Amino acid sequence: MTKSELIEVVANGQQHLAFKDVELAVKTLLEHMSEALSSGERIEIRGFGSFSLHHRPPRIGRNPKTGESVALPGKYVPHFKPGKELRERVNEVFLESLAK
Repeated sequence: MTKSELIEVVANGQQHLAFKDVELAVKTLLEHMSEALSSGERIEIRGFGSFSLHHRPPRIGRNPKTGESVALPGKYVPHFKPGKELRERVNEVFLESLAK
């Protein structure tokens, strides 16, 4: 699901809200989440999961074109850990689809 599809689904499910209001709400939510992660904060949405940063240490990589070794710096990457309710729901839906 893309951001546009999410906005459309929410707008269709909430007929009393204007499409532009839903679009603004989704974009604002994502912007605030991005800002929080960028400043090193952890985001927890109960029942859904948590977002945090994981450190990737520096390493030696390889240029695929030349085969030459390249030093890659350490970096932080976003990490998502699904919550228990989300894991159970996904697993339940997946198992039901396999049973059909």
